Amino acid sequence: MDFAETLAAVGPRLKALRTKRNVTLDDLSRTTGISRSTLSRLENGRRRPSLELLLPIARAHRVPLDELVGAPETGDPRVRLAAREVGGRAVIPLTRAPGAPKVWKSVIPAGQTVPDPRAHEGYEWLYVLSGRLRLVLGRHDLVLTPGEVAEFDTRMPHWFGSTGEGPVEVLNVFGAQGERMHVRARST
Repeated sequence: MDFAETLAAVGPRLKALRTKRNVTLDDLSRTTGISRSTLSRLENGRRRPSLELLLPIARAHRVPLDELVGAPETGDPRVRLAAREVGGRAVIPLTRAPGAPKVWKSVIPAGQTVPDPRAHEGYEWLYVLSGRLRLVLGRHDLVLTPGEVAEFDTRMPHWFGSTGEGPVEVLNVFGAQGERMHVRARST
C-alpha cells in the first residue's frame, strides 16, 4: 500500500472505529476538542489526516496511533537466526533488534550440573519450556519445572543448568541495562 492509499484508508477506519464504539461525532468533538465538521471531513476523506488531529482521536478511543493509520506491511515476520554454541549450550537467538531486551532459547545438556555462579549488570527472566532447571541464585538453590518462571537482577551471583535428569530447554529474556519486563495488556 502506497502513501496515498494509506491516507485514503484513514477516514473509513476512523468512522468504523467511532461507530463500532457507538460514539457520536458530537461526543468525539467534546472529548478531543476537534470540531464536529473537521471530524466529519476526516471520516469522509475531505480533510487530510495529520498528527495534530489523529493523536487526540487515538487518545479518546484509547488505541495506538497505528490502529488509526494502519500498521505498515512488514513482510515475512519470522526471525531466522542461526543457533550457536555458547559454553556447551545450544543458544538460538529470537530477536535481532538492537538494544534491550534480548530474547533467546537455550538448550542445556544433561551434563551441565556443576554451579559456577557469576554476576553482571542486567536483569533476566527465565521460562522453563521442558526438563528440570537448576537455578542457583545467591543463597538459593532451586529447581524449576516446565511452565515455571524466575526473574532476577543479574548483579546477584547466579547460575542455571540441568538437574542431571536430562536436557533443559529455557526461554531467556535479558535486559542489559537492568530493564525489567513490563507486561501490558489492553482491554477490548
